[in-house]
Amino acid sequence: MADVIVQVSPAWAVLAPPGLLLFALAGAGLNSALTARSAGRPFLSGASAPLAQVARLLRQRRQVTVAADVLLWRVGTGGLVVVALLKILVIPLGSWTLADLDAGVVWFNTMDVMIWALFWLIGWGANSAHALVGGYRFLSLAVAYELPLMFALTAPAVAARSLRVGDVVAAQQDLWFVIWMPIAFIVFCGSVIGFSSWGPFSAAVGRDIAGGLLTDVSGIDRLLILTGRYAVLTAGAAFAVPLFLGGGAGPLLPAWLWTIVKTALVLAALIAIRHRLPTIRPDRFAEVAWIVVLPVTLLQVLIVAMMAKGS
Repeated sequence: MADVIVQVSPAWAVLAPPGLLLFALAGAGLNSALTARSAGRPFLSGASAPLAQVARLLRQRRQVTVAADVLLWRVGTGGLVVVALLKILVIPLGSWTLADLDAGVVWFNTMDVMIWALFWLIGWGANSAHALVGGYRFLSLAVAYELPLMFALTAPAVAARSLRVGDVVAAQQDLWFVIWMPIAFIVFCGSVIGFSSWGPFSAAVGRDIAGGLLTDVSGIDRLLILTGRYAVLTAGAAFAVPLFLGGGAGPLLPAWLWTIVKTALVLAALIAIRHRLPTIRPDRFAEVAWIVVLPVTLLQVLIVAMMAKGS
């Protein structure tokens, strides 16, 4: 296995935060456009809706519920964007990276665990029944996401015999991992959707609990949560590229551009899922996750370990 030379680039450090936010905005635009098309409105008119929403929320007065724990609430609302930025530290953009950690795969999973705390702080800090139910819902679902996600992340690391993201990319020079680890790839993408509280796994912000975690947030707080959810979704889509899709490998285009193109395609697919699948009941999902998804993911890791040992 050849090594991938990864350089810590100051330029990438400057471009990464605005790049992540631009991807998040583009994702929001695509979601709004798909929503507009399903409602019979022009596709392009929906694409501009996020800009109008940003302007509205920036002008909107921030409201605070009675006896809210404002400090915890603010940490939760602003923390999602920060965690998304921390996630992309270990993602190579071609030969550039922000942090070439020996345990980059573990770092990414650690940031997912931090999301547990942030969503809980949003629910607890509001001192609101609906928000608290939303926080509990997210925690109950996150337990079902986490173990399958851990083993989905383990499969590429086992195949590459390394937890360094650059080594995982190098191990895919002959064959991308998505080809012979489809279950791990699907479980990873599902977990990314879940930790973003998105699409079929958005019960924590469900209409049946009046918006749950979003019930009492307004103004800049609501904008930060919405931006954070899209940013976490984008960071997950970006991490799928070095983990399963060969990183920057591809013909004609430079490696950094292939990374961006693949990230955009994965993000578009994750956003489209919202318009194809209904929200899954938390109890039903937890049952399927423990009884079906976790054993199948473990089987995937076993197969990968046997193939890696034989090679």
